[in-house]
Amino acid sequence: MKKNAALAIALTLLVGSASAAEMTEHQKVMYAIGQVLADQVGVFALTPEELKSVQQGLHDGVTGAKSAVEMTVYGPKIKPLAAERAVAAAKKSEAQGEALLARAAAEKGATKGTGGIIFRSLREGSGASPKAEDTVTVNYRGTLPDGREFDSSYKRGKPADLPLHGVIKCWSSGLQMMKVGGKAKLTCPAQTAYGEHGAGGVIPPDATLTFEIELLGIKPE
Repeated sequence: MKKNAALAIALTLLVGSASAAEMTEHQKVMYAIGQVLADQVGVFALTPEELKSVQQGLHDGVTGAKSAVEMTVYGPKIKPLAAERAVAAAKKSEAQGEALLARAAAEKGATKGTGGIIFRSLREGSGASPKAEDTVTVNYRGTLPDGREFDSSYKRGKPADLPLHGVIKCWSSGLQMMKVGGKAKLTCPAQTAYGEHGAGGVIPPDATLTFEIELLGIKPE
């Protein structure tokens, strides 16, 4: 059973991309397993050529083929490589973050808030401003330094109710600078967002994040 499941994973990695509409339910589960494995090796930031070698190693391992390398020699090299790639990724993320913060700070109307966040009003509100203990109703979208969207209440088609004491520091500070009915752009240094650990396999470590937030209301206690 274990080898059959692993073989299916290997085949999923090797056959190339397919749309969800072309997959059976079982294939979708196998694809999901592949996504989980991708998260686990994400720290290596594999190049296309490196990915081919990883796929071959996975294929040989699950089919029982003779290993092309001596694992007692090369197995112990994995952890140091992971550490090396993690350091390189952190440096790259830090540089991207600094550039993003500089661009955001240079935008007309931008101001610097607590923790180095950059706040820019996109639409002034006319209602009350929330306090740190309040729960707010918001619409928002979040993007990574490269512009990729990682979360959006707009796509879900439903605003979110969030307690300010339970959100990242950037949100807690930034939303208190807004008034109901307003819309703002928040550029969040990593230390005010998800820090050195990232979040959920979606947000990488040390990532500076950008949010556009509409403050729709403040929920009564």
